[in-house]
Amino acid sequence: MTENLNTAWRQIASTIYKKPNDSKIFGSVEIDVTDLEIYIEKKRKEGLKITLTHFFLLATSRAISNDIPELNSYSKRGNIYSFPSINVSVSVLKADGEMSSVIVKDADQLTFKDSVEVLNNEIQKSRKGSENGTMQLKDTMSAIPYPFRNWIVGIIKKLFIDWGISLPFIDLKPHTFGSFMLSNIGTLGLDIGFPALFPFANISFVMIMGGVKTKPWVVNNEVVPRRVITLGAALDHRVVDASHAGKLFKYLKFAVKNPEMLEK
Repeated sequence: MTENLNTAWRQIASTIYKKPNDSKIFGSVEIDVTDLEIYIEKKRKEGLKITLTHFFLLATSRAISNDIPELNSYSKRGNIYSFPSINVSVSVLKADGEMSSVIVKDADQLTFKDSVEVLNNEIQKSRKGSENGTMQLKDTMSAIPYPFRNWIVGIIKKLFIDWGISLPFIDLKPHTFGSFMLSNIGTLGLDIGFPALFPFANISFVMIMGGVKTKPWVVNNEVVPRRVITLGAALDHRVVDASHAGKLFKYLKFAVKNPEMLEK
């Protein structure tokens, strides 16, 4: 699989682009989720407390597993490598109002029921202060006075990102931040956002869920009110192209119309 990822273009892209300064591709799409919201509400009445976050967590992971393996890869020393599994870093809002993240492992193998249990457990652990070593590292690093903090962070970034050296003593390994990041900024009151590629996360993309709004929409050549969500994504051009985002959004549109496929 690694050999298939390292095309001539990928070799050049990983050389001419430097993460994350100039290697980002931004994209967005609007999706009609009217019927999906009805489906989710039905499941919630049946006792399965899923949300749009659970849906896009699973749908995106399945898209990567089934159709777009290139999105499950990262750049290291000028070559592209595949992650061994599809783990997802999901942003969560802590009780003190600060943002944190939890890792959902093997997300493509989960069902709706599994995702509710796993995500709830990880969120509870995060809100109780049980975070992974990298999240705890931020407190340690912030205690280092300026400018020493900048120097130390620069060294870590050079070793981990530029040279591809794992630093297990501070929990920095290729899969530490998962395969991709998912954040629902719609819960914060934002309609859409274009994310940054977190400098220490060697991932191919970050996806943002915006707010769901009632908008005029064309259905069967008629303009009707529909519930619409805007998804935004930032992709690392060293690893993937805009065509991969197009495939992802196409898969998500299909999954929105066929959410039952994620129950299997």
